[in-house]
Amino acid sequence: MKRIILFLLTNLAIMFVLSIVLGLLSTQLGLDPTGIGAVVLFALVFGMGGALISLAMSKFIAKRSTGAQVIKDPRSDTEHWLINTVRELASTANIGMPEVAVYRGAPNAFATGATRNNSLVAVSDQLMQNMTRAEVRAVLAHEVGHIASGDMVTMTLLQGVMNTLVLLLARIIGVTVDKAVFGTRDGRGIGYFITYIVMQLVLGILASIVVMGFSRRREFAADATAAKLLGSPRDMIAALQRLGSLEPGALPQSMKAFGITGAPKWAALFASHPPLEKRIERLERA
Repeated sequence: MKRIILFLLTNLAIMFVLSIVLGLLSTQLGLDPTGIGAVVLFALVFGMGGALISLAMSKFIAKRSTGAQVIKDPRSDTEHWLINTVRELASTANIGMPEVAVYRGAPNAFATGATRNNSLVAVSDQLMQNMTRAEVRAVLAHEVGHIASGDMVTMTLLQGVMNTLVLLLARIIGVTVDKAVFGTRDGRGIGYFITYIVMQLVLGILASIVVMGFSRRREFAADATAAKLLGSPRDMIAALQRLGSLEPGALPQSMKAFGITGAPKWAALFASHPPLEKRIERLERA
């Protein structure tokens, strides 16, 4: 329930801010509300703007939605080990030291943050309990690999572009259909609204397939980066094999692509992560 409330409040706040930005830009540029310029501006502001704001808020949202507690003053041997391990991996990957956090939940871990030098790595308490330190170190290396490769920024830009295209094409197709089929002069009749909603759904599904396909590619890349940071793929393979015997924990939507594993999907095209077997096979061939 906490995640749902936070999700709704965050999105309402983003919509409010973007609406103000859109209004100010439209006024400054003197755009015709029904012209193509206004349509393009709307798509850019809500498509790309929403993605960028989400990226800027990613660490805050991650901490709030998972209840992750950042380790500021290590109080146990485990916390000292976590901090030192992430510091070592970050130094090897040539990135700034991420914040390190632990949250309560089923086995999983994630990385997030707006830049390579302003990031967060979090692991669940149950992942720590069910894995050896060598396996946890491999998981941490995978998450540091995401940060080092700039995957959060790249995924955000891709999502922003997809959102923009969906909004833009849905509006253009809606206007075209309304004029051609219903004969309206401005293309803003009932045909426009019906077509716009349908095309948003259809194009949104296609966009999701593209984004998830890219996410799966980045998982293979993060595994490979982890193997390099560790000096061998052995521990990364062992960590993935261990994950195969555990029930993975769910993550908020905005962080699913950067978890160590993802829940199985009914359709592979919509999965954020490749099957563990394929990831292990790829590492074994490296």
